[in-house]
Amino acid sequence: MSTLSSKPLHGKTAFVTGASRGIGRAIALRLARDGAHVAINYGASRDEAEAVAAEIRTLGVKSVAIGADLGSVASIAQAYVELDAFLLDATGRPGLDILVNNAGVAVVATPADTTEAQFDRLFDVNVKGVFFAIQQAAPRLNEGGRIVNISSLSTRVATAGLAAYAASKGALETLTLQLAPEFAARGITVNNVSPGAIETVMNTFLQEDAGRTAILQSQAIQRVGQPEDIADAVAFVASHEGRWLTGTTLDASGGSHL
Repeated sequence: MSTLSSKPLHGKTAFVTGASRGIGRAIALRLARDGAHVAINYGASRDEAEAVAAEIRTLGVKSVAIGADLGSVASIAQAYVELDAFLLDATGRPGLDILVNNAGVAVVATPADTTEAQFDRLFDVNVKGVFFAIQQAAPRLNEGGRIVNISSLSTRVATAGLAAYAASKGALETLTLQLAPEFAARGITVNNVSPGAIETVMNTFLQEDAGRTAILQSQAIQRVGQPEDIADAVAFVASHEGRWLTGTTLDASGGSHL
């Protein structure tokens, strides 16, 4: 059985956005199991987020759920005010060790049918929200900290109806590349983890036989990905063992479209 001192993130602090369910929830729980105190962000699902925070606390670490609209810079700034209070309560000192930018929105629509409002919302949350979350985190991040952005397989595999979404994730990957050297002098790494098709409530097509079959036919590993698969990849990048990775994208797709 592991002791607290043997946990790789013991005493560390983390902030995971979009963590009320799915991949974000799995990431938050995995970091907590590794010993980190974890603040989670939610958009509208307050009850679900509070339940995740309560589950994290049963693991012997501290947690709080912080609501914020990540498409709004003012809302992001307010979330960090609440995060500061949590960090002081959790460790007695300011400073954040791990930021995971998981929150995102998706729109399935052809280029002809994509509205300006849909396009703006995609870039507001998936790109602008990440940029300003990192801007707020920058003065708070401890030496040797970690920034992990959640991208998408859609940046390297064309999928009908995902042009605008894929463009937003492509921008995110470029942002990661550009920011890596900005933080390197402080030993802070900036990376992407790129999931393939993961079985969550949002991916309803995986609930149908045809959808599951299509995914399995495109993957080297013959099973449908789970949120925990991505959480484990993030935990590696966020750990000491991930210290030599920065400015890169870790493909966590089960060998999709090789």
